[in-house]
Amino acid sequence: MSYITLNSQKLLHNYNFLNQIFEKNNIEWAVVAKLLCGNEKFLKCLLDVAKKEICDSRLTNLRHIKELSPKTQTVYIKPPAKRLAKSIVKYADVSFNTEIDTIKALSDEAVLQNKIHKIVIMLEMGELREGIMVKNLSNFYGEVLQLPNIEVVGIGTNLNCLNGILPDEKKLFKLNRFKEIIEESHHTKIPHISAGSSVTIPLIFENKIPEGINHFRVGESLFFGTDVYNDSTIGGMHQDIFRLTAEIIEIVEKPMIPAGDAGTNLTGETPMHDETNRGKTSVRAIVDLGILDVDPKQIVPLSAGIEIIGASSDMMILDLSDNIYNFQVGDTIDFSMNYMAVLRAMNSEYVDKVVDYKTNAKQLKILAHTH
Repeated sequence: MSYITLNSQKLLHNYNFLNQIFEKNNIEWAVVAKLLCGNEKFLKCLLDVAKKEICDSRLTNLRHIKELSPKTQTVYIKPPAKRLAKSIVKYADVSFNTEIDTIKALSDEAVLQNKIHKIVIMLEMGELREGIMVKNLSNFYGEVLQLPNIEVVGIGTNLNCLNGILPDEKKLFKLNRFKEIIEESHHTKIPHISAGSSVTIPLIFENKIPEGINHFRVGESLFFGTDVYNDSTIGGMHQDIFRLTAEIIEIVEKPMIPAGDAGTNLTGETPMHDETNRGKTSVRAIVDLGILDVDPKQIVPLSAGIEIIGASSDMMILDLSDNIYNFQVGDTIDFSMNYMAVLRAMNSEYVDKVVDYKTNAKQLKILAHTH
């Protein structure tokens, strides 16, 4: 069997690490949980650590969060599909919006459900993903103000996810100024500017976050300890909260070069081989994991001297060289994973999910409230 393990203590450590940074800088933040793909075991573990505000881009995941923790504020962090307005209002306390017709649909549903639905208006700041053009903001905001049961709790922006545009002090200052202009012209108050994400965290360390930027949405840095801005890691944070484990189902000494005429493989590629290895052999293992579950290029064996040769839909081939670890059929091999590897494995129903509780849930809660 193959399975992915979440280390609960390391998750708690990373959460407290970030929470101290945000508290010190008077910044509120929410956990982006879409990486967990709504898995109940992992969501329970996360909610033991952080339950104030959880973001996701999948409505079914927000529904699971509401079922597990009704008091947690849920945030839908992409422009909602208009047809989903009823469910958005039901399961998301807040949604990020860019289309007035969709907000009107949310307003109608909020009236029917006797709720106040909160929204964040997303602005285009150069990334060219979601966001209204700044020149339209005043009129857009004015229209939204007329809608019943809708409360604008912030403006926000998204950077780095599509075209890799990095946040900087100038962009964030402009965003704060846009908020001030809207507040002055419409005689209102907008409590939050949700402009921070994992990629923005390094700007905090450099004191380049303008006053007024007071809300972050963080997933990758929490789960991987990554400095997304500089493509490195944040000192003091764990990078190995997740671990992938696969069982050896075959282990045989085989030639290093295949025999016969080669066409394309399952993925449409013709693998290249080092001809200097012709006539040589090595110990090869097959593990019960394939490209249906994970991209082999996004995982790394934790034991030195093991090389991933390739994979088919449900099997992965490893070169164990001389098998210095004396692996046998039934043994398991562990792999580190990057963000996309975890996301794909979490989305596979064929990979089991395991929580590594070094501390029980009650102790986790105590620790979370004392940091």
